[in-house]
This record gives sequence, structure tokens and C-alpha cells, in this order.
Amino acid sequence: MRVFGIIVGALVMASGLWGCSEPAADEELVVYTSRNDHLIKPVFDAYTEATGVRIRYITDNASALTARLQAEGERSPADMLITVDAGNLWNAAEKGLLSPVESVVLKNNVPDALTDPKNQWYGLTVRARTLVYSKDRLQPSELSTYEDLADPKWKGRLCLRTSKKVYNQSLVATMIERLGEEKTEEIVRGWVANLATDVFSNDTALMEAIVAGQCDVGIVNTYYYGRMKRDNPQLPLGLFWANQESSGVHVNISGAGVTVNAPHPEKAKALLEWMTQPAAQQLLADRNLEYPVNASVKPPEEVRSWGEFKSDDLNVSVAGALQVEAVKLMDRAGYR
Repeated sequence: MRVFGIIVGALVMASGLWGCSEPAADEELVVYTSRNDHLIKPVFDAYTEATGVRIRYITDNASALTARLQAEGERSPADMLITVDAGNLWNAAEKGLLSPVESVVLKNNVPDALTDPKNQWYGLTVRARTLVYSKDRLQPSELSTYEDLADPKWKGRLCLRTSKKVYNQSLVATMIERLGEEKTEEIVRGWVANLATDVFSNDTALMEAIVAGQCDVGIVNTYYYGRMKRDNPQLPLGLFWANQESSGVHVNISGAGVTVNAPHPEKAKALLEWMTQPAAQQLLADRNLEYPVNASVKPPEEVRSWGEFKSDDLNVSVAGALQVEAVKLMDRAGYR
């Protein structure tokens, strides 16, 4: 499918239909997205090639795009918001920025657990956040759960990404829902006590620290591992699927919703439906080594090589609903 993406991109470039081209009224949709240009542009180009509908898109982080939608109000040109993490989508919906979309296509293609209970947003890809470990210093049999990383046996051996990033906030929010606030705080305090070094700004730096011997185990989104593995096939790290005997691996999404003031709501709905169909799902998953939400589509070959796992079946909206509680809990526990 990567070849398809390249071909489509070339066709679009040749015809001058760039994603950021000037508006053409009814022939164009406007999308606000936090996804990087190289990940989302091939998808938009493919849609233009398939339908003739051009897409003009604006990229920024989720909070900036949400603030922009709020400031623009009814004058907003945006038809759709695409971002990562259910917490960000939940926040946009809570602010009244997304409109419910009823669609048999979406219901058939996107599992309920990856869909807003009020149908204001739908998952597009799945990302798993699980354990990564040094293959030189650990055996998989020594690993088990997120909770186990709080055990004193991991003192001085654990690395974590900062709590300021939404990915860990969503993980802790899910733990609160599963385990309760008191037990979750006990676990997070244990993580902090076991840290080998200061928290990292991103998952890549965390994995580099494991390779360098600063620590032995951490928690990362699997696509970061995939990128490093692609650059270095001999990478001495392995993935371990956490909580397989209990709740399953924590998963989150990239997703999208039609904006409440969309100038072209039906065309935005059509784009959203198309992005959950097999061809688009393959493009979306392949570009960033993620998992398709559509069960009829296989993950990229590299991703399949990591093995199958049981995922947590909680609705991902929990990541948003309990985000404030999660942030407060991590602060109390000294997780910076």
C-alpha cells in the first residue's frame, strides 16, 4: 500500500491538487489535524483521487486546534477535526465542538470501544502502549503487568516518559477506571520510586536510554518502537504485551469527528466513512505502523511480526472523562 500512496501523491502533485491549495467552495473540505503532514497527506491525496473532492488542511497540536475552533465559532471553515488520543477528542466534544454522526458504515467499521458513546468521534487507527525491555538484560518471563513495575524489584531499572504528555495520562485514567483511585496512586508512587533517571520528553529518548543501559524496562507506544526497529533491525529491545492475564494492553486511538459548524457536514461524513474503509485503513496504518480500527484490515507486516495481544476493552472515552483525575493523581504521586 505504500507504493499506492506514492503513486497517488505523484498524481496529485502533477495535477496541482495540493492539500493546502486555495479553497474551491463546494469542491473542497477543510480539515484541522494534529497528525503530521507526511502521515495524513497521502490519505487526503488518495481521497481526492478517488472522489474529486479536494482537502485543505491545517496542522497544529490538539489544544491549539481546539482553541481555534472555539474562537472561530460559527464562522469556522473547518469541516472535520482529526487528532490523536481519545482524551483530546473527548475534550473537543465536551466543549461542544463536534457534531454527532449516525452512520451504519461507521458502526460496522469501528468497534464500539473505539467510538464516542454519543457518536461525536470515531477511531481511525489504534495504538498500543505497552512494555519495552532490554533483550540483553531481561527475559520476557520476568515481565507481566503495568502494575508489577511498581514492585521494588524494579528499583533503579525503570524509565518513564513525562506525565505531562497525554499518552501516560490516558494510561493512568484507564487504570483509575479499572483499579480505583487509591490503588492506582499506590502503583504510580511505586513507579516513581523505581525510576532509574529523570523522566523523558518522548518515547524514543526513553528507548535510547534502555539501549544505553540507563534502565531495563519502560512503557511506550509501539509505533515508536517500530520506527526505531526499522532504522536499526538489530535493535536490542523487545516488546512485551502487558496484562494478558487480566485487563489487556492499554490501547488508544487517532480519530476524527465532524465539527459542529461544518460548512459541508454530509461531505465530511463521507470522508470520515471513507477513512474507515479498507484502502484508507491500510494507508493510515502503514504510514505510522499503527493498527487499523477496521477488523477486516490486517496491520502492516512489521506490526504483525510483533505478535498478537489482548487489548483492554474499556471504551477509550475513559481517557478523557478521567483525565483531570489522572493528572491530579500523578502530581500527588510525584510523577513529573
